[in-house]
Amino acid sequence: MHRLRASGLIRPASAPADPTGVAHVLPVEPALARLLPWGGLRRGGTVAVAPGAAPGATSLLYALLADAVAAGAWCAVVGRPDLGLVAAAEAGVDLSRLALVPAPGPDWVSVVAALLDGVDIVVAATPGPVSAATSGRLAARARQRGSVLVPFGQWAGVDLTLTVNDGHWSGLEPGRGRLRRRELTVAAVGRGGATRSRRATLRLGDPPTPATAPAGEAAGLRLVRAEEVA
Repeated sequence: MHRLRASGLIRPASAPADPTGVAHVLPVEPALARLLPWGGLRRGGTVAVAPGAAPGATSLLYALLADAVAAGAWCAVVGRPDLGLVAAAEAGVDLSRLALVPAPGPDWVSVVAALLDGVDIVVAATPGPVSAATSGRLAARARQRGSVLVPFGQWAGVDLTLTVNDGHWSGLEPGRGRLRRRELTVAAVGRGGATRSRRATLRLGDPPTPATAPAGEAAGLRLVRAEEVA
C-alpha cells in the first residue's frame, strides 16, 4: 500500500501548478473525455464521482485517474481504506504515483486542504454530509493551487458530477464462462460550461489495441455511445 510521503510528492504551495503553462487540463481516457466539457480534468476544477442507481462508481474513479497518472500527475486518495489496489492497477492506475490516506481522522478537511496545496489530483471520500461552507472552501483551495478536487460521493457546488446510472456484466454463456466485460452508463451533470448534460455508455474489459495501449494497461475502456441530454 502506497502511503503518503512528502519527498517527491508534494510541491511547494508557492510553486505554479504547471511551470510550462501548457497542462491546464490533465488527460483522461478518450472514452471519458466525451463526458467532460474540457476534454479532461481541468486544473482548479471540482469533479465528483457520486453513487448512482447502479454499482460501478469505484471502477469509474479508476478510469478517471488512469491517464492523468500515466502522464505524470500525482494522486492522493483520502478516506477510502477499502480501496482495491489490485483493481486500480488492472484499470491502468500507476500505483507508484498514488498516495493513500485511508483514515484521515476527524480533521479530514485539513488533510484534504493540505494535499490540495501540492498534489495534482485529490480524491476525497467524506465521512458524512459536507456543508456548503466546507465544500466551497475546499473548491476555492483547489482553484487557487491548480489542483483537481475529486469528491467521492455527494458534494454541493461541484463543477461536474459523474454518476453511474446503469450497468451490466457480460461474458458468461449458459452454464459456463467467465465475466469478461462490463458496461456502465454514466451521466454527467454540471454547471457553468458543463450545464449541458451528457450521457455515455462505456465498456470496460475489452483488450486494448497493442499499438495504442499505454504501458501497463491491463484492460481497455471503450466508448459504446455518447449523447447530449436536453
